[in-house]
Amino acid sequence: MGLFHSPSAFRTGLWGRRQWLVAAGLAGWQVPGRAQSGAGAVLPASRSLPDELAGALQKGQPLIVMASLAGCVFCRQARESHLSPMHKAGSSIVQIDLRSQQPVLNFAGQSTTHDQLTRLWKISITPTLLFFGPGGKEVAERMEGAYQPDFYGPYLEERLAKGRKLL
Repeated sequence: MGLFHSPSAFRTGLWGRRQWLVAAGLAGWQVPGRAQSGAGAVLPASRSLPDELAGALQKGQPLIVMASLAGCVFCRQARESHLSPMHKAGSSIVQIDLRSQQPVLNFAGQSTTHDQLTRLWKISITPTLLFFGPGGKEVAERMEGAYQPDFYGPYLEERLAKGRKLL
C-alpha cells in the first residue's frame, strides 16, 4: 500500500500544507479547493510578442507571459488554478517554454526561439510570470517560482493592478 495511505496521513504528520499539496498532486489525489487536471488547462504558446502585446494593451491590461518547463508540477498548478481560467475569461496570457526551439517574434519583431527569450530574460526558475506594457517593458515585479497556493491569486492580482496603473 505504500508509505502513506491517504491524504490525511500527510496532513497529520510533519508535513506542512505545501508539502502535502505537492505530494498529493504527484500521487494523483484530488486536492480540495484546487482545479484539477484537464485538457482545458492550456495556454497559447507565444508566436508574436508585438501582436500579443498590442492585443493586451487594447484591453487595457499588461501582457502576461508565463515561462514554463515541461513536467514542472508548479507550472501545471499555476496554469490550472489561475492562468487558464483567466485566459478563458479574456486576459492576455501566453506561454514560453524553456528549452523549446519553437519560433517566436521578440518585441523588436525579430525571429528568435522560446529558449533564447528565456535566456535573454534571465529566467532560471519555473514558473515565472512576466508582465509587459508599452514597448515591451516590464510593468510589474516578476512572480518567480511556486507561491503558497492560498496566496498565488492575490499576488497575481496585485501585480496586474500595478501593471494596469503603469499603462
